Amino acid sequence: MKNLKEGLRWLDQAFADMKTAKDCLKDGNYYATAFFSQQAAEKALKGFLYAQAYRALVTHSVVELLEESLKVNEQFKQFLDSNFYPSGAPYKYYTEEVAQKCLNYAELILNEVKKYLRK
Repeated sequence: MKNLKEGLRWLDQAFADMKTAKDCLKDGNYYATAFFSQQAAEKALKGFLYAQAYRALVTHSVVELLEESLKVNEQFKQFLDSNFYPSGAPYKYYTEEVAQKCLNYAELILNEVKKYLRK
């Protein structure tokens, strides 16, 4: 059974994480911007999938969640083709430019999910 309420709950948390990512970017905490951007994208995608009746999503991989979301909606292909989610790098890797890219991609994903869950 589809669960829109659960999907919206995850999406709301995703937007809260996105705000934190933006605040971190303003403060120059670029690694934290990347982290919260990843969290926002992950939670938005999980919200989308929960709203489509998925259960027990146990991955933290945005790429895996995008691949699963693609099975339901082909619009998510655009994010797989251009995804940018560095992982396992030390905090010094995340420059302002890299952090901004992470934020931008996460924001695109959140807005795409929002279109489908808040129709």
